Amino acid sequence: MALRVPQSAGPQLFKEGYKNLQGLEEVILRNIQATKEMSEITRTSFGPNGRNKMVVNHLEKLFVTNDAATIIRELEVVHPAAKLLVLASQQQEAEAGDGTNYVVILASELLQRAEPLLRMGLHPSEIARGYELAMDGALEQLEQLSVDSLQGWHSQEELLKAVRTAIGAKQYGQEEVLGKLVAEAVEAAMPQEQSRFNVDNVRVVKIMGGTLNQSRVVHGMVLPQAPETARRRAQFAKVAVFACPIDVGQTETKGTVLLHSAGEMLDYTHGEEAQMEQRVRELADAGVGVVICGSGVGDLAIHYLNRHDIVAVRCPSKFELRRLSRVVGANPLARLGVPTPEEMGYCDELRTDEIGGDRVTIIRQWSSEELEASGQAHERPAFADRIRRSPLVTVVLRGATVNALDDAERAVDDGVNVIKSLTKDPRLVPGACAAEMELSRRVLERAEQTPGIHQHAIKAFAQALQVFARTMGDNVGVDSTALVAKLIAAHHSSAQGEELVGPAIGIDVSCEHEPRVLDAQKAGILDPLAVKQWAIRYATQAALTVLQVDQIVMAKTAGGPKLPKQQGHWDDQD
Repeated sequence: MALRVPQSAGPQLFKEGYKNLQGLEEVILRNIQATKEMSEITRTSFGPNGRNKMVVNHLEKLFVTNDAATIIRELEVVHPAAKLLVLASQQQEAEAGDGTNYVVILASELLQRAEPLLRMGLHPSEIARGYELAMDGALEQLEQLSVDSLQGWHSQEELLKAVRTAIGAKQYGQEEVLGKLVAEAVEAAMPQEQSRFNVDNVRVVKIMGGTLNQSRVVHGMVLPQAPETARRRAQFAKVAVFACPIDVGQTETKGTVLLHSAGEMLDYTHGEEAQMEQRVRELADAGVGVVICGSGVGDLAIHYLNRHDIVAVRCPSKFELRRLSRVVGANPLARLGVPTPEEMGYCDELRTDEIGGDRVTIIRQWSSEELEASGQAHERPAFADRIRRSPLVTVVLRGATVNALDDAERAVDDGVNVIKSLTKDPRLVPGACAAEMELSRRVLERAEQTPGIHQHAIKAFAQALQVFARTMGDNVGVDSTALVAKLIAAHHSSAQGEELVGPAIGIDVSCEHEPRVLDAQKAGILDPLAVKQWAIRYATQAALTVLQVDQIVMAKTAGGPKLPKQQGHWDDQD
């Protein structure tokens, strides 16, 4: 046996404190283990029976949700390989609005399936090439699995068909209630050309109390507070929008006013009052009936606004102020003064309603049908025709707890984003893991026909697609192995007499003890094809990026010495 000659240490390339990891064991397998731990966090939240996670972020804010996008966003992931999965899921959220958990689970499973191939001696580049071939074949076959498409963009039944599955994955049992709300809201906000649909035109307001069944859709803008002034209602009114507070001007720095007598003090306060009264009078002379401000409204301003019978509404959020400006057709002004005719807005109706125990302010424009039915068309001023009617609608959600309302809001957002993705590609594929199992079968057939060493990676890709059925079976509480076996048998069988056979056979999540399957197409469980396309593409690219890393070089963390831990009081020790 040859004697191993010790070698001298090579030249030092990096500063002291650098970490240099390389090789199969130190880099690739560790990265695969990190992505596996990342997917284990979100995997149990997949599907209609997914469990909730309780996350407390760095600001000590509590989140109780099964929404993977929220969980991933609030977790501070530091491992570089797991961060790649997080970035891929965030890109999926930005592109399709749904399927973030799908990306993390599939990318992690692809890497885990690659581990035994690496131990067998396959090179990462060979596995990567096989995964690329499998991805191209899967995306090609996915387009052939389309069984339906969204036809009527102004039909609530067609819209409900598309959003029911996406909402059911977040709020199982409430998909009919929330689905009808989303379908009604999207129908009202949908323009004539569906490609111009804007998700910002559907907003959500959460009001504590009541039940989810008491939620409703309101056409127009709903602000969760009452007006600041005594007047609570206005019709056919000019609107002035200010991004600044309506109050007496304050200096940016501390100032000192030297008063020599009581008369000077009276003159000082009277000057402020006269200045505020003049500004409010100028607004009233211009015909302004509603004032909306992004900051506070002072007591002195409220006094003079009440005297001139002007409604004042406060909108503290700058994003909501922009939406409100779009509804009324006004430009937010940075200074307090009379707006020009081009900067001034208009609203047909401003009223205050009571929902539960809270008062809300509704600002909206009437449709031509509502205007004719009211018999007040002659009262509408002529300049109001230049303001284009905004299709903005508000979904008012009711619930018992803040976390329940937050989860319902996320489900509504997912439903609206699914409609947005369908405006680009209206095709639908069977849900309930039916499309993934059929893709697994077809990719496996392609692997059998592929010569060379790439067929091993293609087979691993096909087996990775079965992870969704196993995950959903585990979350339902049935034997996932028996469930996957049933699905494989249903998709591979060519018998015509049996009922549950074919590419649309998926998982029945309503089963109690025994695993059952159903026809997803007949049950109305349909998923957007575009969401799965982007998810498979992003998951595969993230897995390939992690797989092709062979070295990690980490610099020393910047910063000075850490502060010593604070010692407790000596009397607190046992």
